[in-house]
Amino acid sequence: MTTTQQHVAHGGTLDPEGHSTLNPVGADEKTWGWFAIFNIWANDVQSLFGYSLVASLFISYGVGGWTAFAALIFAGLFVMWMVNLSGAAGERYGIPYPVLARASLGTQGAKLPAVLRATVAVFWYGVQVYFASTALALLIRSVTGIHGGTEILGMTGIDWMSFVIVWAFHIVIFWRGMNWVETFLNIAGPFVYVVMIGLVIVLWQRSDGQLLSATATIFANPESTFATEFKGFVAIVGTMVAYFAAVMINFSDFSRYAKDRRTMVMGNLAGLPFNMILFSALALLTTGGAAVVFGEEIINPTEIVERTDSVLLGVIAAITFFAATVGINLVANFIPAVNGIANLNPEKISFRSAGLITSFFALVIGGFWNSFISQFGISGFVNTLGATLAPIFGIMIVDYYWHRNQELNEDDLYNMDGGAYHYDNGWNQTAVKAFVIAAIFSVATVWVPWFAFLSGYNWVIGAVLGGLIYNALARKNVKA
Repeated sequence: MTTTQQHVAHGGTLDPEGHSTLNPVGADEKTWGWFAIFNIWANDVQSLFGYSLVASLFISYGVGGWTAFAALIFAGLFVMWMVNLSGAAGERYGIPYPVLARASLGTQGAKLPAVLRATVAVFWYGVQVYFASTALALLIRSVTGIHGGTEILGMTGIDWMSFVIVWAFHIVIFWRGMNWVETFLNIAGPFVYVVMIGLVIVLWQRSDGQLLSATATIFANPESTFATEFKGFVAIVGTMVAYFAAVMINFSDFSRYAKDRRTMVMGNLAGLPFNMILFSALALLTTGGAAVVFGEEIINPTEIVERTDSVLLGVIAAITFFAATVGINLVANFIPAVNGIANLNPEKISFRSAGLITSFFALVIGGFWNSFISQFGISGFVNTLGATLAPIFGIMIVDYYWHRNQELNEDDLYNMDGGAYHYDNGWNQTAVKAFVIAAIFSVATVWVPWFAFLSGYNWVIGAVLGGLIYNALARKNVKA
């Protein structure tokens, strides 16, 4: 039986290149080397939001620069450890996150976390399409000099044209399959770094060589104490872990394409600590240079570019911001959205169909974002979904490593009518109970004022609680 026939035998669908949407990828499809894994993290870090977040860490947390750097490195190592755990089953069995979740929550129960993850991904996919379109609009305005115009739903004609082009560009990439996604990520990641280094050089020249001294002032914090430094260290680690939380839970969506476990581990090692250090250093130098040239610490790179009054730099930066935003959109949003939607009905929803469904919602969310959606309390909604998802990570890890000793029955994972993972009509009641109990507390850290001091750590708390409660309930059931 050929690889394709084996995939079809599992009852799923294939993408345009023969890659399976949910079914296990074959040895001939595991083609991603360490550089591809590295660029997953490069693109995940290199968004406009990621830049602003990292730059603000050196300014807003009241800690010295070296403490901030140490926290970023520690966070990178911690996330690397987490994704090596969550991605191991994907690499070994070639299965994505929604299928891995079947082992612990049941063949039907796994649809719940898959839908929750897909909901978060679809929402941010639409928002990121909008933000990527602002980069294209910046490019058009830099070249043509056209500004202003009549607004419809908060956007001008150039804005709408840019939005539709970017929306269609995403469709072109996923329509061609995962190899095109990999190729785009491999190009976008290094390109963004080249342009960021170029921006640092421009600011260096305009600051008359004062860039390093300005950066040093950001590192210096004479009023800091051990207590404030430690508090800031913990806060930065919590912030960065929360930033990567979504990809941590569904990393098997990517690790299943890795050539082998060593490739996955090496890609994560190079991708997380290295990218955190390099990107943070460039963000810090850019912020320091902007402080000298413009007299204030600016954490938004688009504002820095606009103030340089350079058409050439504006064009290059617009292309860079576009590539960076599309990159993170593919990594953090598109792939989990497609897999989550396809998991609702694997035999009928194909890779392309799930991609079109995702794109439709992106068109609505992105098109109405600037004029309508952004005015509501969206952050609370998204944070709630993230906190709800956190226990799933702990449950899956405990189930895979402690209860199954990293052994899965691949056929039973795709048996929706019976088998080891069918449990009670497709639901593992033990995992569901652990999920509900842990999720209630995790969500409470978002909404209940008494737990406000834990809000930055709701994902870690939810994951730990989910794993501990699941382990306790599972042991109790075994004894019973």
